[in-house]
Amino acid sequence: MTDEPPLPRRAAAHRTGDTPHPPLIRSGDTDVDPAAGGPATTLRDAEGSPAPLTAPGEGTPKPVTTPAELAGVVARFAQGTGPVALDAERASGYRYSQRAYLVQLRRAGAGTVLIDPLALPELTSLDEVIGEAEWVLHAASQDLPCLAELGLRPRRLFDTELAARLAGFERVGLAALTENLLGFSLEKHHSAADWSSRPLPESWLTYAALDVELLVELRDALDAELTRQGKAEWAAEEFAALVRNGARPPRVRADPWRRTSGIHRVRGARAQARVRSLWYARDQIAARRDAAPGRVLPDSAIVAAAELDPRDEKTLLTLPGFGGRSVRRLARTWLAALDDARELPAEALPVAPTVEGPPPPHRWAERDPVAAARLARCREVVVGTAGAHTLPPENLIAPDSIRRLAWVPPEEITEDAVAETLRGLGAREWQIALLQPDLTRALVGPPPAGT
Repeated sequence: MTDEPPLPRRAAAHRTGDTPHPPLIRSGDTDVDPAAGGPATTLRDAEGSPAPLTAPGEGTPKPVTTPAELAGVVARFAQGTGPVALDAERASGYRYSQRAYLVQLRRAGAGTVLIDPLALPELTSLDEVIGEAEWVLHAASQDLPCLAELGLRPRRLFDTELAARLAGFERVGLAALTENLLGFSLEKHHSAADWSSRPLPESWLTYAALDVELLVELRDALDAELTRQGKAEWAAEEFAALVRNGARPPRVRADPWRRTSGIHRVRGARAQARVRSLWYARDQIAARRDAAPGRVLPDSAIVAAAELDPRDEKTLLTLPGFGGRSVRRLARTWLAALDDARELPAEALPVAPTVEGPPPPHRWAERDPVAAARLARCREVVVGTAGAHTLPPENLIAPDSIRRLAWVPPEEITEDAVAETLRGLGAREWQIALLQPDLTRALVGPPPAGT
């Protein structure tokens, strides 16, 4: 049983077993003029409106929790054919870690399965049977690190969100794309749920299963659109880069405490030391509890304490953010952190961080007007080229790569030198091919007046 409303008959008729959907018709509505190279005409069902999809065609599966059940899944997926749709649910905003708390997979001939990683934290046996298939994910960079922790690493993949960006779609969320391209609407009301809780409600499991229900069909529609626009090879390069780099854990930032929300209001090195001390005290507790740091102590409370510097519990607990029971129980911990900051010698106080690479762009005109002019010309190239090819500028080239190129261009500005610099900054070959000639001219600059 499910506590979701029954699947509408019109949608249910389309969702039985692994049979494909009936042909969808074009409605005549367009998001972008196809003649301009943008996405093709939006697809709708025969009645002209998206059909609500509220339950998987084969029912909502129960999560797999035992080695014996996992062995059965491995056997089923080994016999399946075609791409494998994958998704993972984390508990961002609730937990300190970014681990997966549910993994969803679907493959033709194998159906849909939900796996509980709390009970089954090692999925290498599954990886062995699906590893050579193409994996289809939406926003793959979000899920690849937590899947890798379970032993799941793609050799080939297709990212439907990234494909939609390259194809020029303005709305690239899974629900929007499924509606626009396949004619089915998905609800996303459980996207911010606490997936670490157990047991998971039936409605959450239904939501999770639906995330992979149409992924392969969406992949096919987007692949056809990329091919129509001549961008299939671009996408292939992007997907290969994700396979190479997507499973790497996020880079550890230097001085992560500086990202405390509202820190711009905290003036003076001693006050910033209080932010730092409270931030690390909170981080240790959050890591030990596996709780999101903001649930241990909100950033606003850290900033308030850093500004006032309370010296006793009574004063501390009057500050915004320190009124909750769990926060009050840790009052001595917060006061000790403030004491530590108060006792630091002057030479141990925070200093302005050393910035690697170019300075913030708003300072370029003052520090190096010639470089500022180079950056402006390079940005014009990127925006113009992206517009001509119906791409978001940030998907054409990383903004940081353009800043670095403009701040320190090659000693000898040639197309080959520019290409090599971009390559060293991580640009893909399709990006280099589109930008190399015009960026070279932009770096050289306009000819002198009168020539």
